[in-house]
This record gives sequence, structure tokens and C-alpha cells, in this order.
Amino acid sequence: MINSKILLVDDETVFTGNMSKLLTTRGYRVTAVNNGDAAIKALEEEKFDVVVLDLKMPGMDGIATLTEIKKLGLFTETLILTGHGSIDTAMEAIRIGAYDYLTKPCEIDELVAKIEGAWDKKDGAERQDIQDKIHKVVESPGSVFNVFPKDKRKE
Repeated sequence: MINSKILLVDDETVFTGNMSKLLTTRGYRVTAVNNGDAAIKALEEEKFDVVVLDLKMPGMDGIATLTEIKKLGLFTETLILTGHGSIDTAMEAIRIGAYDYLTKPCEIDELVAKIEGAWDKKDGAERQDIQDKIHKVVESPGSVFNVFPKDKRKE
């Protein structure tokens, strides 16, 4: 969706610069970082709708970064960017929980279509979570209060 927040993660600074400009002109708010560690830090500090993540990066590669992203338990979807030779790795990323993948270089319209699909999935997951919480409250209103078990210390 327009005005979605995108985290672009790729060690190629020329690529992130160009792609950031292209996505920004299409109405997205883009933050670009150049490694996995910076991506995790950005996700801990700010909410993003979609992460566009390169697989091949020095240091923490895309698979390790995706694994760490999943541990954060965020409502964000990850779209993988991969070179032609690493389709098997991209499929591994999907098994870990990535939304989908694109091969580099990719057309901006193709990337935007994948971002929109990822955003729709993220939005649906958020709506479902809210519905689940509402259902829990309706079924068990006491569940919304912090009810601690009785103190079991010996007196």
C-alpha cells in the first residue's frame, strides 16, 4: 500500500540508493541499511511493513538475518532478493518464513507488486491477531487482567 514503510537491506549501496529513490517516488517510506546487523537494529527501533532482504551479504547473510527477524515476532513480511545462482537458498528462506523472492536484477514494477502482496499478507495477519484477541476477551473477560497465581510461599 502507498505510504507503507519498507526496510531495504542490501550491501550494494548503489542498488539501495537507486531502489530507495524509485520506491520513494511511488509513495513508499524507505529506510535502507547495508547489512543484517543494521537491519535487526532498525527493526528493534521502528515498525516496518515489509523488509526487502538480499541473501548475499558479508557478515550476517540474508538467511541468518531472516532467522533473526523471525525471532523478533513482528508483524512484518520479508521479501528476498537473490542472484540467479541461489534459487535453492531463496526457497530455504521461504521455508523459514519469507513471503516470496525475486531474482536480481528486478524490474521496479515487479518489486512493487511483490511488496504489495507482502503488505496484504502482513495486514491480514494483523487483522486476524486483533480478531483473536477480541474473541479471547469476549469469551473470557478476566483474561485481560493481570491475574497472578496465589502466593505459594511458606509462611
